[in-house]
Amino acid sequence: MSLRRIVVISREAQVKQLAQQVGQEIFVADDPAEALDIVDTVSPNLILFDHRFTPAHIHEFHDVASKNSIDIPPIVAVGNDEEDSDLSVEFKRTGAYDYLQGSRDYIRLEEIVSRVKNETKAVDFEKNASVFFADDFAASIFMVGRSRAFIKTLGMIRLVAASRCNPVLIVGETGTGKELAAKAVHTLRHPKEPFVPVNCATLTANLLESELFGHEKGSFTGADREKIGLLELAGAGTMFLDEISEMPMDLQSKLLRVLQEKTFRRVGGVKNITCNATIIASSNRNLYRETKAHRFRRDLYYRLNICPVIIVPLKSPDRKKDIPLLAEYFLKTSTICPEKSERITSLTNLAVEALMKHDWPGNVRELCNVIDRAMLLETTDKIGLSSIIIDPAECGESASLATGYIKDFSLEKAERELIARALQETGWQKTRAAALLGITRATLYAKVKQYNIEKGSLLAGDHTVPAQPQVQAGETRNEVSLPSFPQHVTS
Repeated sequence: MSLRRIVVISREAQVKQLAQQVGQEIFVADDPAEALDIVDTVSPNLILFDHRFTPAHIHEFHDVASKNSIDIPPIVAVGNDEEDSDLSVEFKRTGAYDYLQGSRDYIRLEEIVSRVKNETKAVDFEKNASVFFADDFAASIFMVGRSRAFIKTLGMIRLVAASRCNPVLIVGETGTGKELAAKAVHTLRHPKEPFVPVNCATLTANLLESELFGHEKGSFTGADREKIGLLELAGAGTMFLDEISEMPMDLQSKLLRVLQEKTFRRVGGVKNITCNATIIASSNRNLYRETKAHRFRRDLYYRLNICPVIIVPLKSPDRKKDIPLLAEYFLKTSTICPEKSERITSLTNLAVEALMKHDWPGNVRELCNVIDRAMLLETTDKIGLSSIIIDPAECGESASLATGYIKDFSLEKAERELIARALQETGWQKTRAAALLGITRATLYAKVKQYNIEKGSLLAGDHTVPAQPQVQAGETRNEVSLPSFPQHVTS
């Protein structure tokens, strides 16, 4: 666990060595004034003050920084072994993040660095979170997307939540986020009440009836005690019926009665129980077509279809804009590979291009899985095309290319093919090709020379072994000299 940059205000070698254990780049200052100049220039992640400085110095340091509009990272004061009293409370009161009471306390610095990293990450995400959410809805609806179609959906969620509309119908393809939309309606309408979900497709007819309405003791074989149903547990909150199109027809009629009369009875019971909950139903099927096929009650459909919330799928041209936004969000929030979460910071242009070409039958859920998979596979600081693995039957060319890399497991061959493809697609305009690949032009020149790539080079799918660069005496294959660039004369 380390931080990228640490500023040390000390003349003692021991304190500098301490910083080197947890920092990648160490900047040393003799006094606070010099330290402020360094902080303003390099934006460090932590500052260490040695034992020469008192809590008053820390307070003054913050004051000067504030007057000069300089952002100060966490400060750790390092005491010496001769100090008997613990000054941590006094240092923290004047602005220090923590205090190390001499060398015996040095071991705590790693734990402090871990805390700083986690807190900084949370703050940075909060600062940048606005880019993922529509400005008018970010505070109330935690759903990622800024496309025109999605903003229209968010507007309908807010409109329905502010009304007394009950029941509420949410429709959308598998993986579009219907439960998130239901939770958004619930949070806006009943923020302090329970949200009770049930998937109608996962339970048998008898079990679903018992789950929804509850049952009285002895009402059927095995009913050895009274059971409170989910409708009753929802109270004045929300009952969410996911995939309502899968509900058996006889239960649909009982649900219709609940919606019309706002009362129900437990299985085997005679007492009417008032239903105070908002009923939200979702479906990935076209319920109107289901009524035509006699798989869904027409009267229930019309009772549900008051002001439906429609979530547009990712394959729609109106939602394509949300794909790179969602990909970046999942990249920044992925927990599948914690050790890579700070190193992998973005996607290459070719990777984003592959995501944009896919139809996403599994929608947002499928995209999340693809990014998690890419996090596991990626070995660099950017998710590249070779790590974007999608089912070839669904993805087409970009998936075939990516799966080819997985079968080959040759990083050199994969890199050569990517570079050759980028050059071909840009008509050998190296600046554009470098931008597509997410590398500098100088790096591209080096790679072109390293892999001996020429116009007409074979691309992915051709398994001819590429020509290897010649190795001069005293030179290794990793030691690639850059080509000489023409001199530009200006007059």
